[in-house]
Amino acid sequence: MTPEDASRFIAYVLRHAPESIGLTLDAEGWAEIDALVAGAVAAGRALTHAQVVQAADAGAKKRYALSADGRCIRALQGHSTPQVRRSFEPAEPPAVLFHGTATRFLASIRTEGLRPGTRQHVHLSADEATAVQVGQRHGKAHVLRVDAGGMQALGHAFHRAENGVWLTDGVQPRFLSGWPSSV
Repeated sequence: MTPEDASRFIAYVLRHAPESIGLTLDAEGWAEIDALVAGAVAAGRALTHAQVVQAADAGAKKRYALSADGRCIRALQGHSTPQVRRSFEPAEPPAVLFHGTATRFLASIRTEGLRPGTRQHVHLSADEATAVQVGQRHGKAHVLRVDAGGMQALGHAFHRAENGVWLTDGVQPRFLSGWPSSV
């Protein structure tokens, strides 16, 4: 398995489907690396302990964390599995955050705002360049500005994951700007 394939597989299991390999996560998303590897191998995936550690250490996005003793791993955010209910401390966001999306989603976002969908939180970026990269994963990218300061002033909670991704429960359309003229 290539490092990219290993990372994608680990993300799928830790964020969305631990049961697909018979894995149980705790409420904070932690899984024993040995159990992850054993479950993957039993499911026909050639995953090694070294690949798991490499996935946790690789990339600028830092999608995973290793426990202090190096025995466990978790995805930092993006969970849709009901096994995980990470507790994040509230954090004061910058006045403006960014959300990168594909242009094909703009009409529904303008009507419904940003919703977490199957995930537990909406993901926001602190800078526009990161938001562009996120949006490009799904098609032609467009970046929306989020009035995070206005939201927080009205009592909306924000959290910051360990890798710098900002999380919130949802963003109503009135807090979004930067719409193209065609939407």
